[in-house]
Amino acid sequence: MAVEDLAACLTRRKFLRIIGASSIGAAFLSVEEAAHAAEGSGYGTLIDISRCIGCRGCEAACKSARNFPPGESADLGPTAWTYVRVQRLPKPVPHSSMGDGMAAQRTIKVQCMHCLAPACASACPVGALHQTPEGPVVYDEWRCLGCRYCQIACPFQIPRYEWAERLPAVTKCSFCAERLAQGEGPACVAACPVEALKFGRRSDLLAEASRRIAEAPDRYVPAIYGRDEVGGTSMLYVSDVPFQDLGFPTVVRESLPAFTWRALGKIPGLIVGLGATLTALEVVIRKRNERMEHPGGGSA
Repeated sequence: MAVEDLAACLTRRKFLRIIGASSIGAAFLSVEEAAHAAEGSGYGTLIDISRCIGCRGCEAACKSARNFPPGESADLGPTAWTYVRVQRLPKPVPHSSMGDGMAAQRTIKVQCMHCLAPACASACPVGALHQTPEGPVVYDEWRCLGCRYCQIACPFQIPRYEWAERLPAVTKCSFCAERLAQGEGPACVAACPVEALKFGRRSDLLAEASRRIAEAPDRYVPAIYGRDEVGGTSMLYVSDVPFQDLGFPTVVRESLPAFTWRALGKIPGLIVGLGATLTALEVVIRKRNERMEHPGGGSA
């Protein structure tokens, strides 16, 4: 394409449209701001792996609350928003709440982590996923385009897609957002018979987790999974087995939208610079064309 054609195609109006589109990156700032707001006031769930007996009561309660078909699940899915995963261990370890002796496995509740700065929400181009003031990351099916960017963005590989439906939706745990809005806790927490699950303000749960670790250092590993991972999550875990032995993903400490924002934050400046260059180019070309059309024009 000739330089003149390029300048003609990129008119000022098109340039302004590009500038407007680049403002989408500002949404990532609001995600970060929401994360800081949620960290101190949002709700969460503390999951104590050392106390879990693998009864799957949380799994059944979730299905009942959502009117999903009953039965045990082997993975997350459109009708299984939480499930209990059985993790074989490299070597037997002492039992905790399961009694005396040694055990070669642990059972782990798996669900959406409800990140404080959710990568799924930042990746959604239409705002079908967003975080409520209480902390849950919720999904609006009527806004969804079906792009499945949220599936790619999630560092924990949580969202599932309704492949069998004519009008498929993305599905995942909603943290019982409707129950939280009415002052109730999640259905799964209420169903746990051994208090392996504890619901409350995230700040209080972090204090509780730290207390348990400090009071029983021979029982718990000195770590709280979810305190800092990907900027922090609403689901927090404590364990008597190292998290790497339990198959927990190793993720960055910084929130993922922050990485994206650092890249997108450069785009407006680049576009402004490109626009200024093209505008100057357009002026030069126009003046040259005017001199060619009117060779003697403007001379003294």
